[in-house]
Amino acid sequence: MLLKKLQLKTIGYRLVLTMCFLLFFNSVISAQEIIKDPVAEKPAELHTGQKQKIDGIIATVGDYIVLDSDIDKGYLEIASQGGNVKDITRCQMLGKLLEDKLYAHQAIQDSIVVSDAEVRGMMDERLNYMVQQVGDINKVVEYYKKSSVEEFKTYFADILKEQKLASEMRDKIVKDVQITPEEVRNFFKKIPKDELPTFGAEMEVAQIVVDPAVSKEDKQKVIDRLNDIRKDVLEGSSFATKAVLYSQDPASSPNGGYYKMTRKTPFVKEFKDVAFSLQEGEISAPFETIFGFHIIMVDKIKGQEVELRHILIAPTVSENALKEAKERAANIRAKIVSKTITFADAARTESDEKETKANGGTLVNPNTQDTRFELTKMDPTLYSQVSNLKDDEVSQPILNTDDKGKKTYKLITVTNRIDEHTADYAKDYTKIKELALKEKQINAIAKWFDAKIKDTYIKIIGEYRDCTFANNWLKK
Repeated sequence: MLLKKLQLKTIGYRLVLTMCFLLFFNSVISAQEIIKDPVAEKPAELHTGQKQKIDGIIATVGDYIVLDSDIDKGYLEIASQGGNVKDITRCQMLGKLLEDKLYAHQAIQDSIVVSDAEVRGMMDERLNYMVQQVGDINKVVEYYKKSSVEEFKTYFADILKEQKLASEMRDKIVKDVQITPEEVRNFFKKIPKDELPTFGAEMEVAQIVVDPAVSKEDKQKVIDRLNDIRKDVLEGSSFATKAVLYSQDPASSPNGGYYKMTRKTPFVKEFKDVAFSLQEGEISAPFETIFGFHIIMVDKIKGQEVELRHILIAPTVSENALKEAKERAANIRAKIVSKTITFADAARTESDEKETKANGGTLVNPNTQDTRFELTKMDPTLYSQVSNLKDDEVSQPILNTDDKGKKTYKLITVTNRIDEHTADYAKDYTKIKELALKEKQINAIAKWFDAKIKDTYIKIIGEYRDCTFANNWLKK
């Protein structure tokens, strides 16, 4: 509640509403289409769960329309994810939809391009998720009241493209927003003492990772397999199909191995070096990263941005190699427990994880880029591994399998515990900086909306003209 007060009183109503919708609307799929004809579409019936109502256009933003049914579908999406919709009014829901429309409309004006390859990748990912949830793509088609899978895909592609345009536009608005230490300090000072946020219990964790040894023979088998795949593609086979069938990268294989990246994209150096050395249509030779062996094919180069597809295959780890890795981890643990070496020094000299060994094995929270992990938000697997550890206790060797199927053994220890506490500027600077930055980003977005609403054709009809919006959609 204290944090909610902070947001309401210091960041303002606009931030609270925006953050609320960001939580629930990332996966909202609404029936919103680019206007193709100035004549209003024929009304259609939509079952809302309470009554039958006539659907129709309720708003226009530039080249886009909002249907009355879009609001109902917004409620359904939030409820289907376990969200509470009772405090979200139809006016608030419409306000968020209008924001998305203006983002997408302005993205087109600013020449932001979303490629067909990106849309196909998003389509595959979303459809796979939907089918996993309901078990049959025909049920998805029926839910969206389409006559065939192809009709649904055409319809869905337009929605995904619009969502991507809106996302790219939001990113463009806030990408250059920076926050200085002085601004963070002023942000914290203006919070009344009795309204300072409370931060939950946290801990800092360190680990030592031991990789099982992979034989040269097993590595060569993978290289040979990738070379065979490369040869097939050069002779006319589809790289995307090969990626779906053989790549062990779960993030990209459903999308035919597709990635879009720049030199700032957080990929490992070896991957980026190869990606940016290729020409359009060129396929790399097999190369190695910490994840395994890859081949890359570049689809398109647009300035500093590369669209590519890749296939990842990791060498098979033998049971004997796993056993040896476990024994090595146990020996490292014995040295730490006997105080022959500290955990931090053992991490620096013995750990196989490059990302953490230099700083004594300390883990960085991927969500905050801080070393602290809030217990209520910690990854469940990590929490189960550390929750019963006492101070300075070192775990037994733990077999870990990552999302790419790579198996390692690791040792974990808790290096620091922070109890639940009221925000402190010195101790919680990273979190306070994040709140201050969000406020500044929201203010930048608000300023952008004020300017673009004035310059864009916007029309709201019927009862929705009586709404009170956070933005000046009615241009009063």
